[in-house]
Amino acid sequence: MELTFLGTNAGVPSKERNVTSMVLDLQNKQKSMWMFDCGEATQHQILHTRVKLPRLNKIFITHLHGDHIFGLPGLLCSRSMGGTETLLTVYGPTGIKAFIETSLTLSHSYLTYPINIIEIDQAGFLFEEEGMRVSCEALSHPVPCFGFRLEEKNSLGKLDAEKLKAENIPTGPWLQDLKQGKIITLPDGRIVDGKNYIGPEIKGRCIAIFGDTQPTPSALTLAKNTDVMVHETTFKHEMAEQANSRGHSTTVQAAELAKTANTKRLIITHISSRYLPEDTPELLTECQSVFDNTELASDFAVFKL
Repeated sequence: MELTFLGTNAGVPSKERNVTSMVLDLQNKQKSMWMFDCGEATQHQILHTRVKLPRLNKIFITHLHGDHIFGLPGLLCSRSMGGTETLLTVYGPTGIKAFIETSLTLSHSYLTYPINIIEIDQAGFLFEEEGMRVSCEALSHPVPCFGFRLEEKNSLGKLDAEKLKAENIPTGPWLQDLKQGKIITLPDGRIVDGKNYIGPEIKGRCIAIFGDTQPTPSALTLAKNTDVMVHETTFKHEMAEQANSRGHSTTVQAAELAKTANTKRLIITHISSRYLPEDTPELLTECQSVFDNTELASDFAVFKL
């Protein structure tokens, strides 16, 4: 999987960073891409990336502040202008349906594809498909806000090529059945059980993508034992009181959560526009002083997960 950041600024865009949006390329058989938040000008940012609107089949909105949703109507229409006909599902807090429908109605826009808008009013399980189980947790922000937890299913282990060779099992189309753990009959009449040639099960990846939030107990549920945690760091540590009063977190608070949650990797984003590009290394250093494996997202950065 790959995670592409389309915007990493908080509140308003700057010359160097656009407002919040990111896209997860599942790199699965369906070639699906899932978007998280869609701030103003997100579709312009997409033009500089490998993100393709026809492949975008799910959009998750963490909350209804403008820097997370103002790009949505235009993006929906552009997906339609390209002639896309495949279903798009949008998940977001109560009110996202009215926002989308009102925007499209008042602008006399129409879509060439079906759209399914699912409003979230409580934490819990959302769906399981495409090998991914998705749930959400309520965060602490001035408006209803959610974070999303993505848990990939475990996959079968790899075929033990050395064991196959040692037992003179020839290559052929039956190897596909062996990979699935099936019992097959070889051309020479031998009956072989694929389960005896498959290595240990490969653990699926787990990703937590946060919306805006001050520190909150539910954050631990969202992030616990994840492989990757994407979290806002709107302000430096010295501005903790101001950050929390506005429903945001600091560098150190995000890093402390990563450490407590036993996540393997922290990616920080949603940086206040008060910080210029030359200031951002200091934000990263503050995080790394608490949680070493921290990376700083920038617009168009791509992270392999």
